[in-house]
Amino acid sequence: MKFSSILALMATVIIGSVVPVNAVESSMTPTGVLQWNEEKAYNGYTVVSPNTGTNSYLIDMEGKVVHEWKTDFRPGLYAELLPNGNLLRGFRKKDIVPFGGASAGVQELDWEGNVVWEHLIYDKDHTAHHCFDRLENGNTLMLAWERKTYDEAMKKGRKAGTIPKGDTGEIHGDKYGDIWPDYLVEVDSKGKEIWTWHVWDYVGNGKDQFNINFMLPMEGYYGASDWTHFNSVEYNKNTDQVLLCSRNFGEIYIIDKKTGKMVYRFGNPSTHGQGDSPSFLNAGDQELFGPHSATWLDNERVLIFDNGWQNPEVNRSRVVILNTKMNKIEWYYEAKNPNAFYSAFQGAAQMLENGNILVTSTNTGHSFEITSGDKPEIVWEFVSPWIKKKAVAMLTEEDSIPFSAGCINLMLNYTHRTYRYAPDYEGLQGKKLSKGEYPVPGVPNWRELYEKAASLEVEVK
Repeated sequence: MKFSSILALMATVIIGSVVPVNAVESSMTPTGVLQWNEEKAYNGYTVVSPNTGTNSYLIDMEGKVVHEWKTDFRPGLYAELLPNGNLLRGFRKKDIVPFGGASAGVQELDWEGNVVWEHLIYDKDHTAHHCFDRLENGNTLMLAWERKTYDEAMKKGRKAGTIPKGDTGEIHGDKYGDIWPDYLVEVDSKGKEIWTWHVWDYVGNGKDQFNINFMLPMEGYYGASDWTHFNSVEYNKNTDQVLLCSRNFGEIYIIDKKTGKMVYRFGNPSTHGQGDSPSFLNAGDQELFGPHSATWLDNERVLIFDNGWQNPEVNRSRVVILNTKMNKIEWYYEAKNPNAFYSAFQGAAQMLENGNILVTSTNTGHSFEITSGDKPEIVWEFVSPWIKKKAVAMLTEEDSIPFSAGCINLMLNYTHRTYRYAPDYEGLQGKKLSKGEYPVPGVPNWRELYEKAASLEVEVK
């Protein structure tokens, strides 16, 4: 009978169809590019903005840094390369609220890292968070929270005692309170806010409204003060619609920009009394759990990072394609082993021009590219080496971040989103890229080592 040696078995897990991070529950994980199928991967450069550091990096397919933007603030929560060659990024200062994803605003940097534009939403009753979308007309859509007092929430129908009054709540030593619904702001190039949309204006029990008493079954601010917790926004110019995603409701929404009306929702019908809620061991009619990064594919399909956190059936992440016309998930990818691909918080997915999908599994700083189709294949894989102000060749157990909530696999190299750009992308034309250096000089070429190890096996009798 033929068995793989331990070395070959580990290498097969790493190189094969299962993603390596945590796949064998190792206390040590190498960083950098772990695999690359040059024939099937979408060639280009990837923007990485580590969340515990302040800088953003442009890496090639080997994981070498070909450009770096040095900044003064941590990202809030990611950065993307614009067609004009500038970097658009959220940035953080001292958080107004202790909710995940809080930031101060959005800024645009030129190639040398100079701030050429920025807009802050940052005071005691308002704060930007999570995401933004640069429109073709040069305006920017931003997502933000606004404070509504305890008394205002009661007048809207919130059950008494379900949110702290004033800043009397506390989590991780930080104070919070009242209720913070989401709202959208469109800002022009001069910083003028020309359009807004507020969840607060659509509170109710209807199919096109937000139930102010829907809450996650968890202690602390989850679903209480941090009520709807949107985490992505994207505009569709062809339909004049805005796509939103709510972690806490487990839903995505399509909003008609002209009227402000919700015209579509998917993911958790129990939020508006249309389906069975999850139970201790059964997901009920809920299909998305803590989702992030909803993006348009076309007028009828949406790409979503479904985190799978607090799914009573299994805590595992997926990338899904939702057909809004059919009102069902038509395709999804998940790892065979949940330990191989799982991010309780955050996460992203980008559809590439060749049909592949670049996935960011945030909590472990893990990005990988998969082919689409009936049998998805991993064709590129990268683990971020950046931790605060240093880069490491190997992650260890000491690089984990203890978290009070269960099932959270958070590492100090966590990265909210990564974005891939082709070499002929408009924003890279005329830009000088360095020949590239590995973040950690002298690091082993893990990809070559793994490929060699994967070919080794012995027959054990």
